[in-house]
Amino acid sequence: MDKYEAIKLDNQLCFSLYALSREVIKRYKPLLDKHGLTYTQYVAMLVMWEEEKIGFKELGKRLHLDSGTLTPVVKKLESMDLVIKYRNKEDDRVVTVELTEKGISMKEEILDVPEQIYNLCCGKEVDLSCVKTQIDKLLNMLD
Repeated sequence: MDKYEAIKLDNQLCFSLYALSREVIKRYKPLLDKHGLTYTQYVAMLVMWEEEKIGFKELGKRLHLDSGTLTPVVKKLESMDLVIKYRNKEDDRVVTVELTEKGISMKEEILDVPEQIYNLCCGKEVDLSCVKTQIDKLLNMLD
């Protein structure tokens, strides 16, 4: 590839990943709208359903979000009564995020979303596990 080919949009890995991400998230929107969640709130809730209680910094690390981006997400989830956020009694620098009863019960209501997304994106005939493995490897290399 010559040096001018390297700067063409169609040759950019980052653009392909960006465009794919936008298209997939677009398909999540109508499914998540039923639950009043944005995609970022949804992935935050996925972590919360795994952990039930987690440090704010750890939540940000898991989501690859800085505190300036994560704070409004958690505040919105708090206003929806899905999580509570509080400071540690022993060390007030440590902030914990914890699921509420409403947040716990939402998990059952939203269980079908991953399968619906898979069916919307590619159907049963495509195995995306190898694609996800390669993307995860790339992400880990960049971390």
